[in-house]
Amino acid sequence: MEALQVNGRRIFFFGALGGLLFGYDTGVISGAILFIKDDFGLSPFMQGAVIAVLLLGAMVGAALAGPLSHRMGRRRLIIIAGVTFTIGALGAAAAPSAGALIAARFVLGLAVGCAALVVPMYLSEIAPTEIRGAVASMNQMMIVIGILVAFIVNAILASSGDWRLMLGLAAVPSLVLLLGMFFLPETPRYLVQQGDEASAREVLEEVQPDDAPHAEQPEQKIREIREVD
Repeated sequence: MEALQVNGRRIFFFGALGGLLFGYDTGVISGAILFIKDDFGLSPFMQGAVIAVLLLGAMVGAALAGPLSHRMGRRRLIIIAGVTFTIGALGAAAAPSAGALIAARFVLGLAVGCAALVVPMYLSEIAPTEIRGAVASMNQMMIVIGILVAFIVNAILASSGDWRLMLGLAAVPSLVLLLGMFFLPETPRYLVQQGDEASAREVLEEVQPDDAPHAEQPEQKIREIREVD
């Protein structure tokens, strides 16, 4: 089981970072807005716009993520989401005006919506059957942890009122996600759909060795994917 412990944990860790970013970017604005409204002199309507535009972007991102994941692949789309997370976080931290901040938050929302759909898909498709439920539920746990981290960061930085740092810190896990995904494989299901069964077989062997208890053999799993698709 050593291969599963090393490779599997790496895959699940980087994949679940998408859930952490989802939670952090959703929760951090609750503390940051208290200082943003004073710096930019926001009206109640503009405060609501800064907060709500992320959800608008998430709606668009989620709607686009499904078709794009089938066309581009789950891994590549998560990499794009990582780039978008980073650009959005840095853009929000450096925003010179309320309009620029709203635009950056919309970009973040695109990444949030994309991650909300593609990260659970990636984790569930690449996880061995016997732990698929636990791995998929880990994404939900990471979202909650992300919200908790956002509240902790808000509390630590509240005395300084540094809302730019609150928003900008999201770039750290997004860069880790982006770099990590370059070294992770595509899911077997997508590879089979693209006719690359040799690569799918290699991924299946990597995340679940043949000697694992009750393990599905790669050929059996590939056959099941063909039958379902």
